[in-house]
Amino acid sequence: MSNLLTWITFLPLIGAVVVSVLPKGRPQYAKWVAAAFAAVDLGLTGWLIAGFDRARGGAMQFAVDVPWVPQAAIRYHLGVDGISITMLALAALLGLLAVVGSWKVTDRPKTYFVMLLLLQVGMNGVFMALDFVLFYVFWELVLVPMFFLIGMWGGARREYASIKFFIYTLAGSVFMLVGILALYLAPNSGTFDMLALAKLGQAGVFRDIEGWVFLLFFLGFAVKVPIWPLHTWLPDAHVEAPTAASVLLAGILLKMGAYGFIRISLPILPHAARAWAPWIALLAVISIIYGAAVAFAQTDLKKLVAYSSVSHMGFVMLGIAAMNPEGLNGAVAAMFSHGVVTGMLFFIVGMVYERTHTRQIADLSGLSAAAPVTGGLLAFASFASLGLPGLSGFVGEFLSLLGAWRASTGTSPLFWSGLVVIAAVGVLFAAAYMLWMVLRVVLGRPSEAVRSVTDASGREIGVLLPLIALTLIVGIWWGSLLGFVDPAVKALLAATGAA
Repeated sequence: MSNLLTWITFLPLIGAVVVSVLPKGRPQYAKWVAAAFAAVDLGLTGWLIAGFDRARGGAMQFAVDVPWVPQAAIRYHLGVDGISITMLALAALLGLLAVVGSWKVTDRPKTYFVMLLLLQVGMNGVFMALDFVLFYVFWELVLVPMFFLIGMWGGARREYASIKFFIYTLAGSVFMLVGILALYLAPNSGTFDMLALAKLGQAGVFRDIEGWVFLLFFLGFAVKVPIWPLHTWLPDAHVEAPTAASVLLAGILLKMGAYGFIRISLPILPHAARAWAPWIALLAVISIIYGAAVAFAQTDLKKLVAYSSVSHMGFVMLGIAAMNPEGLNGAVAAMFSHGVVTGMLFFIVGMVYERTHTRQIADLSGLSAAAPVTGGLLAFASFASLGLPGLSGFVGEFLSLLGAWRASTGTSPLFWSGLVVIAAVGVLFAAAYMLWMVLRVVLGRPSEAVRSVTDASGREIGVLLPLIALTLIVGIWWGSLLGFVDPAVKALLAATGAA
């Protein structure tokens, strides 16, 4: 199994090459080949999980570490711990579902599925890379296929949305690149290895530059999360993107920013992370309230879900800022649940739009009467999104709030407890806008646009079933997820002196 991480990372690239050379006269082959490679990639990820030692979840396992560019101390270094393996599993699952969910794409299908497979390569690599140069290559790789997915298969304003997405995220990446070079060029450093840099950071080697370097990484990661006020690219990208791209954008690409904070900023720059924590928590709570309030004002169903992502990712950042076991466990659980639940919501919104050719909430009443299965699925996903106990959305939000409240027992107790109270109001807002949407769309008498729609097909239900199952399993059996995450969280906090 020593090469398993390499196979998981680059198998979709082989699939992209195979799809690209398929005969032009057989475009229908593209979806089958893409689905086969995505399914095998998911199977290999399942094999990885089966062989993962949860008792050693805080250590890097299945590591590959060989010279890549020895003249610059750049290495091909991959590994997974309990945090990265959960994100990798989510990426592999959503990657396959995105391919199967795009079964009806007829416009340049070969290019479309090549883009999805290339996107899978970048997503996989980000969660396994332990060398900064390798990490940056994978980080930048995801921009290119997502740019083309939005720009070529998106909605009416696709060019504007794709360019805005690319410029925002590329600008953040430039700041991150400067931070990487600063760490490499620092005295007593000379390495791009993340694990080695973490040991140097924890020993105080970067104390003179730590605050500025943390700011550079913050700008790079915060744009991707996105944290208010760096979020403005997200609603446009979501609304104009095709369904599969919206699923992967919300499900995985946003998590890359939060993962960067956990994998890089906390262990390598621990002193600056503690100093910046109150400010990150404040921006997180603003994101929670702002995203929920703006979601309430939306008339477009897809835009409502997009703004809800800003609010939900605020809980992730609040948990990270708490820098304690409850908070970080909650942040990772919220990342995982948001990927599952919001991916499910975007799939369902795409199903509704495909049948009605509208996303206006006012035009979609009575969905449960005309298409009871679709209406029921939308209601279920909405309840999971608002954090109903017993479903996965509750786990991350509860633990993030608990972690932030525990942080109030240290310095600035009034500040932290006040943030928790305000964030809890955001939970109430989420219930309000989701229930308002369910009332308008799922219930009532069927509108003209909905009256004659067909219900969900077997393929569409098959795409959603794994997401429904994960929502229920994680919501009821928290240990199914936290059993992987908690050892890694405790190891990270112990190494940074924040345990």
